[in-house]
Amino acid sequence: MKIIVFKLKNIFIPICICLFTIFLLVFSNANLSSAKNGLLLWANSVVPSLLPFFIATELLGYTNVISILGKLLNRFMRPIFNVPGEGAFPFIMGIISGYPMGAKIVSNFKNQGICTNEEAERLLAFTNNSGPLFIIGTVGIGLFKDTNTGILLFITHLLACLTVGFLFRWWKTSKKRNASLEKSSNTISPKISLSNLGEVLANSIMNAINTIFLIGGFIVLFSVIISILENSKVLCILTNFISPILNVFRIPLNYADGILTGILELTNGVCLVAEISNKSISTNVIICAFLLGFGGISILLQILSITSKARISIKPYLIGKLLQGTFAAIYTYIFLNTFWFLNLDL
Repeated sequence: MKIIVFKLKNIFIPICICLFTIFLLVFSNANLSSAKNGLLLWANSVVPSLLPFFIATELLGYTNVISILGKLLNRFMRPIFNVPGEGAFPFIMGIISGYPMGAKIVSNFKNQGICTNEEAERLLAFTNNSGPLFIIGTVGIGLFKDTNTGILLFITHLLACLTVGFLFRWWKTSKKRNASLEKSSNTISPKISLSNLGEVLANSIMNAINTIFLIGGFIVLFSVIISILENSKVLCILTNFISPILNVFRIPLNYADGILTGILELTNGVCLVAEISNKSISTNVIICAFLLGFGGISILLQILSITSKARISIKPYLIGKLLQGTFAAIYTYIFLNTFWFLNLDL
């Protein structure tokens, strides 16, 4: 039995890749349209919003700004989140610019020796989040046609990530911080000057472009995967599979497609959930809160591609995002039932 399980593990991924290749040909027309939509989403939304932030954070890595921020905020970050003060930087940038900025900065910190591996794992669990532009602008105003809903989702998203950060302060606490690492992280000196400005700028742009192209590849790939799942009726089978779980939470079955799509890829899933016609619109908002907190498998794999180079485990990130999605949904439910002006139910 063990031999059979071992063989299945070895051939599972090759079988999935072969099936993916076959379905690319079988559903070529639908896949082509989905790939174009994914590419347009990347070019029109992701590149303009994230590329400048990626370049800026790469440039900041050559200065002592992060070190100064670490000294100022260590008194808060260490007791609350059990991470160095520099950890405030990926948290702030992750909140401002959205996925996957936090993970990119944490990986840089690990490579530069600013934090230990355990601290990088703690940071990764709560510093990688959806940005206000997406939550308030796209989801709140664009999909729900209500600014208050967007602000509510952003507040609960922020509260959820802070809750996860606090809970993860006990993650691998038996590991002690290396004294030499503590010293080196506090003595980072500026590396940028007029003499090497051109080289630093070129390196920063190249690193940022590599990351942005990586994100684009994942967006196009998962747009095609979702198209294949829809056309092959696999999504319908999965819908029937999760129906008992939805019944437990008293969620109508017509939300199943949106939830499954959101678990795979955030943007498409949130759009589907927000568009479902329901007098109890709070159900749509709460489900979107969960999806925004979790982020989706597409973003999970983007993070894995970034953190694997820094040898940071993806396990705390996965646990943290599941917790964040759950807390975000709970906080949203509490807010909707506490403040009447936030509830849009008919």
